[in-house]
Amino acid sequence: MRTIILGSRPSKLACWQTEHILGLLKTAWPDLTYRVVTLLTEGDKILDRPLPEIGGKGVFTAELESALRTGEIDLAVHSLKDLPVENSPGLCLGAIGQRACAQDVLISPGGYGLSSLPQGARVGTSSLRREAQIRAARPDLTVLPLRGNVDTRIRKALQGEYDAILLAAAGIERLGLEKHASEYLPFHVMLPAPGQGALAVQCRADDTGLLDLLRPIHDPAVERAVTAERAFLAGLGGGCSAPVAAYAEARGSLLEIQGMVASTDGRRVIRVSALGDDPQTLGSQLARQALDQGAGDLLQ
Repeated sequence: MRTIILGSRPSKLACWQTEHILGLLKTAWPDLTYRVVTLLTEGDKILDRPLPEIGGKGVFTAELESALRTGEIDLAVHSLKDLPVENSPGLCLGAIGQRACAQDVLISPGGYGLSSLPQGARVGTSSLRREAQIRAARPDLTVLPLRGNVDTRIRKALQGEYDAILLAAAGIERLGLEKHASEYLPFHVMLPAPGQGALAVQCRADDTGLLDLLRPIHDPAVERAVTAERAFLAGLGGGCSAPVAAYAEARGSLLEIQGMVASTDGRRVIRVSALGDDPQTLGSQLARQALDQGAGDLLQ
């Protein structure tokens, strides 16, 4: 009988995500055996430099992808927003799970919301997308780099290194840390990264047996939404490090998508939206709409 080997990064959140998918698989296939292997990625090792400087989102996935290719592991669980829009050679997304809250949250030890933060307050984030939208909403704030896992980031805020930090709601809710959130930021202020809140299970593209086993944990409605969001990013030629955001949700049989491209300083923000039924086409159309409004200049 086959043993399914899951690969995970060592952070608490990565372990939670892997255990969550493991639980779903055990429910669907209780007779199989499972094992979890923990792998340290480049992003886990280099914590003193901003993400875009050390290679962007790929620094969290390269080691896991290599272990998939060599057969050391059979599947890897990722936050979908960390995966590049192009599938890595020989690998595919075998399942996309249910989506958690896609919003970003502000965590402020003083209990401030974004609009009530004092002038010049220090806000921590390593995301160019969050930085651009914060600067657009509050150009007076001081944005500082913030690295580390969720626990470390929250601790830095509580110890007074920052007046506020920005994190994904999904991560803090999965770890039971939502009590620290002082504000859930609405989408018109802070649009999320494409795929934010969704979990993706990556595996070898030719492992048909495993692809069959993943079918019961796949959520087609979430796949539709995130396909549109990622098509928007792909249509911009976007690496994950550009200040690009997108969120799609069902409107009856249709999908409504909002997209954003900004300059890093937040002085120029292009917001677009569209309604359609084919996710891939919808995301591509939205990207063309943004490019027609000058998004290409901002992506340089």
